[in-house]
Amino acid sequence: MTRGIAAGFAMFCVMAMGAIGHAGQAKPPAANAAAKALKNPVPANAASVEAGKAVFAKYCRSCHGAEGKGDGAGAPKDVHPANLTDAKWDHGSTDGEIFTTIKMGVGPKFDMDSWDGRIKDPDIWNLVNYIRTLGPKGAK
Repeated sequence: MTRGIAAGFAMFCVMAMGAIGHAGQAKPPAANAAAKALKNPVPANAASVEAGKAVFAKYCRSCHGAEGKGDGAGAPKDVHPANLTDAKWDHGSTDGEIFTTIKMGVGPKFDMDSWDGRIKDPDIWNLVNYIRTLGPKGAK
């Protein structure tokens, strides 16, 4: 009986280590498709953009810089935050992908931390609307 418990515990540990190893990997294509399909429920009007600008100033500016160019002094050492003003979007360019990137962070090393639970979803959507004003016009 003891040997069976030990074997069961060993199997549990192996499975748990596998799950932990997979948790830090990039999201599967289905998760990216779900993020891409997310629609922004907040109209991109002046009030939303202003609210998003305030969220950016509070939470994002230290790493992404005042103009969103990825040159903020508060970025951790050896981390290069995204330049939000260029045409290259490494983690997706739809509103849903930007929302998901902010909410869930950027794995596998999480150089950009998850803001889930620290910034409310409507504020993240406002932030998405503000970020759109930083990048190339017409990019979506």
